[in-house]
Amino acid sequence: MPAVLPALKTTAAVSLGAAIAGVGYASLIERNAFALREVTMPVLSPGSTPLRVLHLSDIHMRPGQQLKQAWLRELASLEPDFVVNTGDNLSHPRAVPAVVQALGDLLAVPGVFVFGSNDYFGPTLKNPAKYLTDKDHRVHGNPLPWQDLRAAFTERGWLDLTHTRREIEVAGLTIAAAGVDDPHIERDRYDTIAGPPNPAANLRLGVVHAPYTRVLDRFADDGYQLIMAGHTHGGQLRLPFYGALVTNCDLDRTRARGASRWGTDTALYVSGGIGTSPFAPLRFCCRPEATLLTLTAAPTGGRDADLGLDRKRPTAVSTG
Repeated sequence: MPAVLPALKTTAAVSLGAAIAGVGYASLIERNAFALREVTMPVLSPGSTPLRVLHLSDIHMRPGQQLKQAWLRELASLEPDFVVNTGDNLSHPRAVPAVVQALGDLLAVPGVFVFGSNDYFGPTLKNPAKYLTDKDHRVHGNPLPWQDLRAAFTERGWLDLTHTRREIEVAGLTIAAAGVDDPHIERDRYDTIAGPPNPAANLRLGVVHAPYTRVLDRFADDGYQLIMAGHTHGGQLRLPFYGALVTNCDLDRTRARGASRWGTDTALYVSGGIGTSPFAPLRFCCRPEATLLTLTAAPTGGRDADLGLDRKRPTAVSTG
């Protein structure tokens, strides 16, 4: 027995050291290791020319996050045709100027947006176990200046899709787009946009922050070719060979990020997100990312099409 105790102590010390190292890596390295994911999805109507769409989600900006702001500014060099922002831009009451300045020239590109819960309410300190065990657990913080952010976006030309249907001409293509408010805080009112979009559009696009299945089903039933969402942070904490632990909604964890099929004729893309809550500043096996989607024509209008390639272009890692 005496010989066993030192071994147990050594094992405990090694385990503790590994845990500390893992937390340090997740909080200091990986959450600042921004990456661009590039995906090709054949979802456009037959005969359409390709469309390059930059998907931004879950920026969770705080004023002092200079690394994140610099990386976001660089995304304009990608020269996308269209930008889709699926919400949770804010994480601080004074973050609106930082978001607007970081997005910079992207605000001159045609774009659409919906908001998430963390555009309306600030983050709060929570029991982290609730995130793993209770997907419906919600605690609202102080109100955030979402009206100011909405004004800044719309003044520069981005369109608010909250409970709205729009038809937009982009790069010679017609996009029939619609969106709802955040289902995570039960603000979605799909009936306000219900009904099939223009069948002649090159892209029928549904936009939502949190990919709750009740909303995804409605978009799919109405004939949208592509649904874009965020909220999940890609799981934020992922395990090798297992993937995301949770999605923080009723979407199954295998769809926590990336492309998948929803129903027969609809594709779903869920962003892995760019930021984290200041009270859970960790990412593990789940680098912060934006996505450049190259949408191409599907031979049969999207039905049974291969969702294409998914590759991630890393950027420089910084711990500052």
